[in-house]
Amino acid sequence: MRIFVLNVIITFAAAGSVSAQTSAVNVRIVTDEAEAVLAILEKRKASQPVTHADWQRVFQSEGYVRLKKRETSMQRSFEDGDFKTFVLSEQLAARAQALKDTLEKWKRADITRAARLALDYLPKEAYIRAKIYPVIKPRENSFVFDLKNDPAIFLYLDPSKGVSKFENTLAHELHHIGYGTTCPRQEVSAEISKLSPNAQTTLRWAGAFGEGFAMLAAAGGPDVHPHAVSDAVERGQWDKDLANFNADLKKVEKFLIDVLEKKLTEEHVQSTGFSFFGTQGPWYTVGWQMSVLIEKTFGRAKLIESFCDQRQLFSTYNEAAEKHNRTSAKPLALWSASLLDLLR
Repeated sequence: MRIFVLNVIITFAAAGSVSAQTSAVNVRIVTDEAEAVLAILEKRKASQPVTHADWQRVFQSEGYVRLKKRETSMQRSFEDGDFKTFVLSEQLAARAQALKDTLEKWKRADITRAARLALDYLPKEAYIRAKIYPVIKPRENSFVFDLKNDPAIFLYLDPSKGVSKFENTLAHELHHIGYGTTCPRQEVSAEISKLSPNAQTTLRWAGAFGEGFAMLAAAGGPDVHPHAVSDAVERGQWDKDLANFNADLKKVEKFLIDVLEKKLTEEHVQSTGFSFFGTQGPWYTVGWQMSVLIEKTFGRAKLIESFCDQRQLFSTYNEAAEKHNRTSAKPLALWSASLLDLLR
């Protein structure tokens, strides 16, 4: 098992000035699951027998144990026998060298920079503790897990993603983890708990705009394209989806008002809310556009404050959009007064 450990104290410059603020970062890259699988693929290539000990190395690896725990917590089947079949498949064998090369490249990534990008868009007292698991697995998704107890970032080992894309994805996920250490503040949570259950549910869903906030943080600023390190297809899809900003904002608004007015069943709330994630749906694009406009209009500190208290987010964006619309030939949609009134 190899575990690469980075324990650093990062001193970073705040926007527009040199800052003495510091934040602690403790990030581990745990590669044991991927390396155990690659060892089996190496044996198969050399026509050597795969032993019980080889499989135990996989199934007892930290990455596999936690991956299985996460999948079963989602009520997904994750059996050792099925995983064996996946590892022994011809499709995976054909990708063995590419997977090995990708893992070696990812281990040389600049984790310090990824953490700094995340911290630059968080309150000064934020900190990041996380384990990063590059994993070889059947499902091609990446995700965070167990943020409360032992924060983990699982990243699908994808040969099509270079080091820059890996660092960008890592910064995005580290931002989510750092956000959870400070936001919302205790006094804000106490005030929100006094709202109606429907209003609390609505604000929880509004927290999904944090995907767009994390896109901004991972890019490094409002003047950097959020897919600067992505391929042309992914970047083109983002630009196409972002062009629907005004319509998508209104779609999300209808959903939030329906939740506030209890017009939806719990099942419908879940299905509609999750549909806005998509590959990078409105929670990302609308959240990113709101974040960029707030930062450019009022500064980064106001942006962070707005996202750490979602009660402020809609009205702060509206103020920024109203200023923008006075001089722009392409006006941006506003959140309706009815939504703001209901949240009050």
